[in-house]
Amino acid sequence: MFKITFMGAGSTVFAKNVLGDCILSPELGEFDIALYDIDEKRLEDSRRMLENINKNYKGKAKIRAYTDRRAALRGADFVINAIQVGGYEPCTVTDFEVPKKYGLRQTIADTLGIGGIFRALRTIPVLEEFAEDIHKECPRALFLNYTNPMAMLTGYMLRYLDVRTVGLCHSVQGCVKTLFEQLGMEEFIGKCRWKIAGINHQAWLTEITDFAGNDLYPEIKRRSLSGDYAEKIKYDLVRHDIMHRFGYYNTESSEHTAEYNPYYIKAKYPELIERFHIPLDEYPRRCRNQIADWEKMQKKLVSENVEHALSHEFGMPIIRAIVNDVPYKIHGNVLNTGLIDNLPQNACVEVPCMIDGCGVNPCRVGSLPEQCAALNRTNINVQNMTIEAARTHSKDAVYMAAYLDPHTAAELSLDDIRSLCDDLFEAHKGWLPEYR
Repeated sequence: MFKITFMGAGSTVFAKNVLGDCILSPELGEFDIALYDIDEKRLEDSRRMLENINKNYKGKAKIRAYTDRRAALRGADFVINAIQVGGYEPCTVTDFEVPKKYGLRQTIADTLGIGGIFRALRTIPVLEEFAEDIHKECPRALFLNYTNPMAMLTGYMLRYLDVRTVGLCHSVQGCVKTLFEQLGMEEFIGKCRWKIAGINHQAWLTEITDFAGNDLYPEIKRRSLSGDYAEKIKYDLVRHDIMHRFGYYNTESSEHTAEYNPYYIKAKYPELIERFHIPLDEYPRRCRNQIADWEKMQKKLVSENVEHALSHEFGMPIIRAIVNDVPYKIHGNVLNTGLIDNLPQNACVEVPCMIDGCGVNPCRVGSLPEQCAALNRTNINVQNMTIEAARTHSKDAVYMAAYLDPHTAAELSLDDIRSLCDDLFEAHKGWLPEYR
């Protein structure tokens, strides 16, 4: 029997996806689930939901809820992390509203940019506490990180906290399918071969062929430019533009991609927002909608008749592969230990990984197309500088991380960037350790 501990179990929908998948997998046999959260009401909702799924699908899980973190971690073989530090209010609102005063606009602000930097700075201290407890209670556990900013948090765990960690995202799973559906090429879904590598939220579809080895990129690009599929690609125009200008399609959505570079969200060119259908303030809008819909959703989730179907998350297949020593390939976020030649060796990269009874085994990729690596490096600069800032508690390092951010630097002067960081330090007081 093995144990899964889920940190941030008040994320009820996500807990349903990952842990529901485990309950629906009879090959896992009997196992323990420990749910941990600081929000007791949401924690209880998740417990009731999973108990009902377990009953309805004749699962073999034993489920307990904890507000004592060390007790939840005790003896765990797998630790799944899905926390959000600071929530929608006050911290997400702060990450958007303070930069707006400087004319700096964002879409999601959870991965890079000024919002991603400060999200990392307030989350890493909590991960340090987790790591201390993991070393005491479950030192051999595999930490499955789902929390953003993925590369910053996973990189910090691997470089400085000595916890076995892999970062997981679902952008790779949907990349090729989404592209084919947009362009009327559904006949190739499940009938093609592809390669993806890079960094989280900016990994590149470097190859895509049919089973006969024919390159599908020329037809993809032709259809993308034809105008025949304009309505279907309407809200993914940034990624298509990047593909035509740099040669390759990337994994994460256009609303994310728009703020990872200096090209699309520009006060001097407001027409780009309409031209590329860029949803400014998209993440706060989603948060408000989820909060408004939660009461109705909550009743459905905790219902005795709750249903579940297998999701596309990597969590359950990883656990199954390790427990049963049956190899399974994922794309995971790991340190670049010679995996991608033209990215920094201390970067957190997203590459194919084989999972088996020995754990996570990253696969060597070689070199990315140079233009793709160049774009990745602009993001890695920010990620690694933020990691350094979190390690040293240095204000200067935070300023430098922000100076290096492609979108922020394209919009603001160095003096304004420093002033913005100071305003965010003040606004996030109580959520951050002291920076000097």
